[in-house]
Amino acid sequence: MKKLSFAIALAVLGLALGQYTQTTVAAEAKDAWLTDYAKAQAQAKEQKKAILMDFTGSDWCPPCKQLHKTVLSSSEFKKLAEQKLVLVEVDFPENKKQSEALKKANAELEKKFKVEGYPTIVVVDANGKELFREEGYDGSSAKEYVGKLAKALGK
Repeated sequence: MKKLSFAIALAVLGLALGQYTQTTVAAEAKDAWLTDYAKAQAQAKEQKKAILMDFTGSDWCPPCKQLHKTVLSSSEFKKLAEQKLVLVEVDFPENKKQSEALKKANAELEKKFKVEGYPTIVVVDANGKELFREEGYDGSSAKEYVGKLAKALGK
């Protein structure tokens, strides 16, 4: 009886750990996108990476949604980002709740980087020097888009 109880306990523990791992991996993927530019800049300097800012209307802008679905969620992009980029989402949603501080910070970044439309991708080095900019989304495949980013990063 003790062996059966021990086996059941191990099975339950295994299931719990599996669920925890899936949840943790999903949370880490979401957490890869920062919303604080100052933190991103510090991280970029420390890790010797560039900063990619996605100026988006995540919940209302069709090209923004398509860029995210086709490129920013792709394995090709994630691989490049892991190696070379600190990611910052600068979002201007209509229905998602944001703190007033985040709204203000995003508006300041929009002004600082002279963003006039969504989506706009801006890549800067850790000191803020612009390396790449693309306004709009032309339907490029993930491979094509990542190729443009890699070229701008000198990869």
